Amino acid sequence: MIEVENLVKAFGSKRAVDGITFTVRNGEIYGLLGPNGSGKSTTMKILAGILRPTSGKVIVENVNVAEDPLEVRRIVGYVPETPVLYESLTPVEFFNFVGSVREIPREELQERVETFVRAFGIESYLGEMIGSLSFGTRQKVSLISAMLHDPKVLILDEAMNGLDPKSARILRELLLQFREEGRSIVFSTHVLALAETICDRVGVIYNGEIIAEGTVEQLKEFAHEESLEDVFLKLTESQDEVAGIVQALKDAL
Repeated sequence: MIEVENLVKAFGSKRAVDGITFTVRNGEIYGLLGPNGSGKSTTMKILAGILRPTSGKVIVENVNVAEDPLEVRRIVGYVPETPVLYESLTPVEFFNFVGSVREIPREELQERVETFVRAFGIESYLGEMIGSLSFGTRQKVSLISAMLHDPKVLILDEAMNGLDPKSARILRELLLQFREEGRSIVFSTHVLALAETICDRVGVIYNGEIIAEGTVEQLKEFAHEESLEDVFLKLTESQDEVAGIVQALKDAL
């Protein structure tokens, strides 16, 4: 379970996150959605123990992020928006490194690596340097490394980026399975149709504040719209702008 209360993160005089509050229950996929620069990734880094909050309270599985970020990192499986990997290692070497840091028993690690590698179809890249791999393959390495220690909490920031349709489907099914197992999942994506199908609840963050929260159906009713995409555009004041741009393109073409 994740509890966020009046969370603030400031960089100098700029508040990237400005007093947000939300809860992610066990067995729930919570979609944190927002445009670029809204504070979404900053929030997720705090949840993962990567950044320290300026103020407010964040509790992950009964651990206070500000007081014990190392323990939070041990608990959480985190996939950043851009993969952060050791590019001079091969995927096998990187997985072994993660297993050592996570103190995963060798046989258990090998079994998990083999299972995930087959699932995401990266067998032929295991001996290649990570720095030479495509963005999509590095994203798969990042995903696998985040799940190797069987985390109770998953923080996935644009984890579908770069994935082929088959791998995206596999990840979606994994997330649904993890939800059934009672794990807490925070998931961000710009593919709003995907968020509409897998998220139990959604928080829309804009200018560092959560401006709406609820189930997809609740948000549709609140905004008087028929799709999550239209809800998102309306709440972030982008609907008229998008319509104007599309009309200008039509006129130009």
